[in-house]
Amino acid sequence: QVQLVESGGGLVQAGGSLRLSCAASGSIFRINVMAWYRQAPGKQRELVATITTGGSTNYADSVRGRFTISRDNAKNTETLQMNSLKSEDTAVYYCYAEVVNRYYGVRDYWGQGTQVTVSS
Repeated sequence: QVQLVESGGGLVQAGGSLRLSCAASGSIFRINVMAWYRQAPGKQRELVATITTGGSTNYADSVRGRFTISRDNAKNTETLQMNSLKSEDTAVYYCYAEVVNRYYGVRDYWGQGTQVTVSS
């Protein structure tokens, strides 16, 4: 039905930058909220940032001022620009989308995850 494909993870030194991208495809009428979550080893998945269709954003306190979320509604994509990375940002990052389908209504979809490792 709907697939989310992430790209852009990798290994970076503390203080560096990475840019994550996520592309949604499939049976999409509209995407409401898009977001990025992350999960570090031994920890629960946590919300990193969200963005609405209208462009309103929200960030976790731990990343506010360092990360920027954006989206392209026409292309059904979102990005997460991560600057001033810290070792505690190391995690698997997941793309999320709340997708509206004409037949199935509203459903949540997740990407497969992309590893971000920040070395100190």
